[in-house]
Amino acid sequence: MNIKKKALELLSLEGKLAMVTGGASGIGLGTAVRLAEMGASIALLDIDKSQGKRAAKGIRKLGGDVEFYWCDVTSYSECEETVRAVYEEFGRIDILFNNAGVIKRKNTLELSEEEWDLVLSVDLKAIYLLSHHVIPYMIENGGGSIINTGSGWGLKGGPDAVAYCAAMGGTVNLTRAMAIDHGKHGIRVNCVCPGDTDTPLLREEASQLGEDEDEFLRRASDRPLERVGVPDDIANAVLYFASDMSSWVTGAILVVDGGGLA
Repeated sequence: MNIKKKALELLSLEGKLAMVTGGASGIGLGTAVRLAEMGASIALLDIDKSQGKRAAKGIRKLGGDVEFYWCDVTSYSECEETVRAVYEEFGRIDILFNNAGVIKRKNTLELSEEEWDLVLSVDLKAIYLLSHHVIPYMIENGGGSIINTGSGWGLKGGPDAVAYCAAMGGTVNLTRAMAIDHGKHGIRVNCVCPGDTDTPLLREEASQLGEDEDEFLRRASDRPLERVGVPDDIANAVLYFASDMSSWVTGAILVVDGGGLA
């Protein structure tokens, strides 16, 4: 038996199309690169057109097959149109990584209704919208893998982040419900819950709280593995869920946080 060959076969995404939301930076971009490295074609979705195009160009330079799509993931019609365009371009959608996210570091008294609506729309509603439009194509192709980005704060509470915690809790249980509904279609649905990961979103939290970035990240590293995460840490977990390595895994919630939740 060629052990290395078998391992590569289990992780290979050759011939598959992966749709990645929030793909212009951070975890989304890191994961798009990792999935492309394993052979997947990439549909990169983001609301930041200039950064999204730069991200796609960077993946192409690495040899990846990628197209960028501007998409407001909170809009039913935009999601419908984008999913249709991706399917028409690639003829399949095998992997959906619902990763777009925002955070507002405020408690219930400080948070405005508009901010509540924004966080719930981007972090939770968008998962429903993209999945609603992608799942029929996955069924047509005989199955697929949907991976949702949650958070440790979807499993426990956190300070001054009431809308984010609500959205993440919803993401965790939405994942389980979708896994139950669509297992019969050969569609696996799982959730990766990152801890503090060095991304523009984490650094924005420091700004929202009026804190020094370096000090904020230093405190965030106070966990058993003594560092904050990097996008590659999360990308490896998503690769596991996207690949045949997890062929009998659905409805799972995988915490990737350096031991912080523990």
